[in-house]
Amino acid sequence: MSLELASAVGNVVLLENGALIGGEAAAALAVGIAAIAAGYSQRAIGAAAVGALAENEDLFSKGLILTVLPETLVVLALVVVVLVQ
Repeated sequence: MSLELASAVGNVVLLENGALIGGEAAAALAVGIAAIAAGYSQRAIGAAAVGALAENEDLFSKGLILTVLPETLVVLALVVVVLVQ
């Protein structure tokens, strides 16, 4: 594993095998972005589910499933991180 110093936009960046960030940092970034995307989508889905639930209480199970569904993004990101590491 060879490390090199390189200049990127005036800052000194430590390069590892030609990559700007290491494997652990890339894994953390992937899970973090997946979690933010899941939270962003759950915001809209949750609001719509609560509105539908106020109209018809029989839609509770569908609203719950649709609200939890984006969380699979984070679970899949964690599975990929575990498999790659």
